[in-house]
Amino acid sequence: MNDADLALLDLLRRLEDEGYDFTPPTPLTHARVIARPARSAGRTLRDILGWSLPFARDAAPGWLVEALERGGALEPVGDRLKSRLRVSRLHGLLFLHSAFPTDQADAVFLGPDSYRFADFVGRELTGAETGRLLDIGGGAGAGALCAGRAAPGLELWLTDINPKALRLARINAAHAGQTLNLREASGVDGAPEGLQLALANPPYIAGADQTYADGGGMHGGRLSLDWATAALPKLAPGGRLLLYTGAAILDGGRDPLKAALSDLAARHGAAFRYQEIDPDVFGEELETPAYADVERIAAIGCVIQVRG
Repeated sequence: MNDADLALLDLLRRLEDEGYDFTPPTPLTHARVIARPARSAGRTLRDILGWSLPFARDAAPGWLVEALERGGALEPVGDRLKSRLRVSRLHGLLFLHSAFPTDQADAVFLGPDSYRFADFVGRELTGAETGRLLDIGGGAGAGALCAGRAAPGLELWLTDINPKALRLARINAAHAGQTLNLREASGVDGAPEGLQLALANPPYIAGADQTYADGGGMHGGRLSLDWATAALPKLAPGGRLLLYTGAAILDGGRDPLKAALSDLAARHGAAFRYQEIDPDVFGEELETPAYADVERIAAIGCVIQVRG
């Protein structure tokens, strides 16, 4: 890591010492909270690094301003400053990710889906797993690092097309004390063969402007199906794909993504499990033309295990 990365690593260590904690809500909730008059300026660590509020230089600890400046994560907003990064705690670990609003095409997102994803992966792990794990499009590293904490015997790999994500994942892994092998690649490109576990939390919103959100066709389900299709041949005998994503439930209750994933598993002679984790997420998307024939978007967890 370079000096800027080390500055952000020092920031995480200092926040750990300070007992820092923050859980990022959905973007709509975030916007509602910071619109309150009492949230007009940052005064605390959570204001600055959680709620992404602008702050006066003399209102923040000197060590915080210095770390953000050295890390290239500070920008002027009028006569105030703002952090380009947020810090949140997930499964006991601190993660750097992009500041709110995450409207840049290459923003590194971590939010409620990340918590559901990590919980889903945690429920599927026994803690005794060994071998290679790949977090596909892993962003800030939430899936891989939470899995590595739950099952320390795993060899962790992560791919992402976003260099910003890979940088933050590298720093987050160093703070977590874990070795994370990183590849700038799309999907499973550049990943090793013989995976015992493949994790995926792909984007699943149709027509989104941000790379981290756009799931392509099939009402946002195409990327999930593509990643699953590419991951299965990479699995070792008995290996598993753990897929957390969103599924558009069409008029009449039909779930095309479930049907497509079930067919994929059948073609590989693989075991298939599928569950709705949350029956209704991102309901505001139903107001857009892309979801005119959709009843709801469900957060789902899918497990496909190839034959041993």
